[in-house]
Amino acid sequence: MYATLITAAVLWGAATGLLVPRAAYRLSVEPSRPWRDGCPDGHPFTGPARGWLGGARCPACRVRVGTVTSTRAGTEQRLPDAGAGAVPAVTALVCAGLAAATGARPELAVWLLLTPFAVLLALVDRRVHRLPDRLTLPLAAAAAVLLGPAALLPGAAGSWPGALLGGAALGAVYCALFLIHPDGMGFGDVKLALSLGVVLGWYGWSVLFAGAFAGFLFGSVYGLGLMLLGRAGRGTAIPFGPFMIAGALTGVLAGGLAAG
Repeated sequence: MYATLITAAVLWGAATGLLVPRAAYRLSVEPSRPWRDGCPDGHPFTGPARGWLGGARCPACRVRVGTVTSTRAGTEQRLPDAGAGAVPAVTALVCAGLAAATGARPELAVWLLLTPFAVLLALVDRRVHRLPDRLTLPLAAAAAVLLGPAALLPGAAGSWPGALLGGAALGAVYCALFLIHPDGMGFGDVKLALSLGVVLGWYGWSVLFAGAFAGFLFGSVYGLGLMLLGRAGRGTAIPFGPFMIAGALTGVLAGGLAAG
């Protein structure tokens, strides 16, 4: 049963991970620019959900969409697409870890549903230092709504009121940090903190604190590493979303294992 659960989680992660690169390519734009509607050669994306769901390759020219960054001059530069092929593997690995730590408890279904969106947010933030509202706010609402029914099912290991309080608490902390030092943190991080707080708060305040602390720790180690390598200075901005998500994943894994 346990091996079957992990296998199913891996298959889910791999399948949903295949859909992430296209969405990440479309969302990886600066705030002043519209979402991309087609591949770099101008062919429009087609398929379910107005072309948002689909593989990384353009349906017309079969070219894999690459990482594109916006320059200060307003033009776009296409970079090698070395990481897109690893996205399904990363998503599958995360889902496997969640299944192994959580086991056959109701909240596992919620974690698996949220994982592809978390990977998508991390990828977009890493590329263009942006956490789009169309992902962060619905993700927070979905986490809160989905954990409600999960709390009513037999075997649930968390608390729905605790999850809601966790979202409010972590969101308030990040909002305070943003108000104190807006140049050091984007408001997108504040919105992301709402959903991560809900997820971490499900397992209690100790898990919430551990997951939040882990995010700051991961980001600090990464920034320090860049400085030691001479690739960044004290004022260099780094995307903090991926580290927030990695910290939350660490907390959820720890909470799932402790609840077992």
